[in-house]
Amino acid sequence: MFEEFMGIPAHPLVLHAAVVFVPLLALLTIGYALVAPIRPHTRWVLALLALGAPLAALLAKLTGDAFFERMRSANRVTPEFVPKLEAHQDFGDLTLYATIGLAVVALALVRFVPPRTAEGVRPNRPLTLALQVLSVVAAGVAVYYVIRTGDSGAKAVWEGQ
Repeated sequence: MFEEFMGIPAHPLVLHAAVVFVPLLALLTIGYALVAPIRPHTRWVLALLALGAPLAALLAKLTGDAFFERMRSANRVTPEFVPKLEAHQDFGDLTLYATIGLAVVALALVRFVPPRTAEGVRPNRPLTLALQVLSVVAAGVAVYYVIRTGDSGAKAVWEGQ
């Protein structure tokens, strides 16, 4: 199911969605957390990205796993090349987990940090501060793993078997 799209391996097609959506989620999460004036304008976009980015990362992982198994079963992967691909898979797994964590933080921001402070309503300052710190950390971790995953995959492809 996750191997091909119109005769082309699905992984190189799908991974670009993760490469775009995860850093975009990271940037928008930090923006929403730290820049109060943009909150009313970006609330729904952030919520949609918090759902879409983990889905893109999951599809990239599933298509990558299917692609690797297909190549392995067709004996198109040399034994020396397998550790590079397994390292790439490990980074992909970590990217998925980091993206899910970032999405949870983003959805918590949308839920608990008001886009505007109404008169007489005081936001929960400790919760807001904790979510701001978590958003910066989670965004940094997610972007780090997207970069490491992409780098390991590109090196595996371009340096060859």
